[in-house]
Amino acid sequence: MASRFIRTLKCVNGHSDAVSTNREAGCVFCDIVAGDAEASLVYEDSTHIAFMDKAPINPGHVLVLPKDHHPTLLDMPLGEVGPLFTRAAHIAAAVRDALGADGFNVGQNSGRAANQIVFHVHVHIIPRYRRDSPDGKWPTRREAALGELEAVANRIRKHVGSLPTS
Repeated sequence: MASRFIRTLKCVNGHSDAVSTNREAGCVFCDIVAGDAEASLVYEDSTHIAFMDKAPINPGHVLVLPKDHHPTLLDMPLGEVGPLFTRAAHIAAAVRDALGADGFNVGQNSGRAANQIVFHVHVHIIPRYRRDSPDGKWPTRREAALGELEAVANRIRKHVGSLPTS
């Protein structure tokens, strides 16, 4: 699969293009979905997208989200929650396999008190390694260069494949 940053909305996993019908003005994630902002893409289908976190906790930190805008998990229709987490599990396996992670954290911050920064529901996939936090604390976040993000995204994309249907 060719390396690319999102500039136009093109699906990369054989699904038809779909533009969100529920876009929030000023939402950076909605801008990424619409192709109006750059992100290093890992996965995309007609209803969901996954891309690299620009300030990763560890290299390979991926965000998985629905294309439709919902501020928090509790704002989503219940029937859409399961498909989001199905994709999160699929992406987590690809991250683990691509990067040789010993494990991973799955996180979903919902609301300001939970440290949600972007109010477009999303799931964090954070690869973890036995020695990445000897003191038991999270590794330090840092802003990553776009080239670095894309190099890691390329590795992950090779392991994503198509989402299983069962």
